[in-house]
Amino acid sequence: MGGHRKSSAPPSPLSASPPPSRLSRFWSSATRARALPPPSDSSAVRTLSADALVRRLGLLDLVLLGIGASVGAGIFVVTGTVARDVGPGVTISFVLAGASCVLNALCYAELASRFPAVSGGAYLYTYTAFNELTAFLVFAQLMLDYHIGAASIARSLASYTVTLLELFPFFKDNVPSWIGHGGEEFLGGNLSINMLAPIILAVLTVILSQGVKESSALNSIMTATKVIIVIIVIFAGSFEVDISNWSPFAPNGTKAILTGATVVFFAYVGFDAVANSAEESKEPQRDLPLGILGSLLVCVLLYIGVCLVITGMVSYESLGEEAPLAEAFTSKGMKYVSVLISIGAVAGLTTTLLVGLYVQSRLYLALGRHGLLPGVFAKVHPSRHTPIHAQVWVGVVASILAGLFNVRVLSHILSVGSLTGYSVVSACVVVLRWNDKSANENSSRWISSWQEGVLSLFIVACSGFVAGLCYRVNAPLVFSLAAVIIALVASVALQYRQVYMRAVSFSCPWVPIVPAICIFFNIFLFAQLHYEAWVRFIILSIITVGVYAFYGQYHADPYADETIVYRRAPQEEVQ
Repeated sequence: MGGHRKSSAPPSPLSASPPPSRLSRFWSSATRARALPPPSDSSAVRTLSADALVRRLGLLDLVLLGIGASVGAGIFVVTGTVARDVGPGVTISFVLAGASCVLNALCYAELASRFPAVSGGAYLYTYTAFNELTAFLVFAQLMLDYHIGAASIARSLASYTVTLLELFPFFKDNVPSWIGHGGEEFLGGNLSINMLAPIILAVLTVILSQGVKESSALNSIMTATKVIIVIIVIFAGSFEVDISNWSPFAPNGTKAILTGATVVFFAYVGFDAVANSAEESKEPQRDLPLGILGSLLVCVLLYIGVCLVITGMVSYESLGEEAPLAEAFTSKGMKYVSVLISIGAVAGLTTTLLVGLYVQSRLYLALGRHGLLPGVFAKVHPSRHTPIHAQVWVGVVASILAGLFNVRVLSHILSVGSLTGYSVVSACVVVLRWNDKSANENSSRWISSWQEGVLSLFIVACSGFVAGLCYRVNAPLVFSLAAVIIALVASVALQYRQVYMRAVSFSCPWVPIVPAICIFFNIFLFAQLHYEAWVRFIILSIITVGVYAFYGQYHADPYADETIVYRRAPQEEVQ
């Protein structure tokens, strides 16, 4: 009933087409992509909708969001531990890593300003520039990083919280290990019970479920607190600097500085959180690029200031391993600064964890809308306008990991998602800048212009990995130089064999050179990761393809969120 009328005649064998095979259906679904709407459509919708988030975040909120995601307790630990190995030249390590992240941020900024202001971030960009399966793979790699990272941060926050409580005599040596410090280990350390970390995660999940206004207010307060404390630490420490401690500046040579840059690169990771807040930004096309770059530049300045102070206060050889900055101030008789550092660490970890949970829920929201995950993740609370089910799911997963497992063991497989995600985002900038006519034309050659461009990007990535491996195993310099030369040739092909359009709003400079540099360096860093991280990348990719084959391809709808109409904040809040 209601269908096409059947013909009484049997189908002709010449006109009937055979049903598509499972493999052809899988390939057809996996390679489909979203169309990028014209610029005029990206911010035109302002009507109310039941499935929409609310635009309440201004530029300052976005900058604080980016700082909150990037600057955690690591600023009080990483700077000192790396300085112990690198010497005063650790400042250059942070400058180099910061410069690399600025290039990545420029790529994020262009896409954030170019895309419709909806949730999705790197996943959404990949869905449009490449295809559905690649976008799903990017999501999976990022999400595992976020889940493990949230559990690890929650454990660290629990430990710092107990350290603060133990400043009071009542709690001194009276807090059992299963509450905050580390955890009570069972089964040979495979299980490590910690009760405070899940409680912290539950509280933050409740706050995030209340609405973006409430969670943004908490993030702003805590981020402002830690930035003020860092500035106080830099100011107080500057009076104790002895410039003789800066000599020799690079006691272990320039290679140690470069190695330090690969380590501290991850101290800046987090600015991409701003891109994931697109649907809740008041003026996304204007504020997202400014929020991404502004938050990153503030982080660069803070890290450089702390590096100069800590290496100038004491000799790099005298720095401790667990709390180097606090120990440096204590050695100078400034214990009150050490207390401030503990408070700053708690504030820093709180904001990092808060923003991390926030970003995860928005990514789940995007996948739920497109059908790659169950639709329950796309449900938005009718009055609070938060993805309540996605937010609770994220909190539960993090609580289980933080409450039951020693997440230090899982730290070896971290950072894969961030590096691969940043690389794909850089590639998205190049692909989406190609002129449609020239990029898709068929030529008499064996490969199309679009395929040639993607192959060039792939060669740049492979060259970065080879160069990274050579650097890691101390191979002869000629092999690294060969990889660099091959990457340069591929970059030249990208530059001169493709036609590029101008960006419609914020423009990443020197495309495709800047994105190519980002891809090369990100994959270079990928080669420095523990081998377990490579195994994780392969295994998770296989599992993700399986999930897509058995579920995603049958439920996905690339254009499902085009029916969503977005909410503006009430007028009194905008003012």
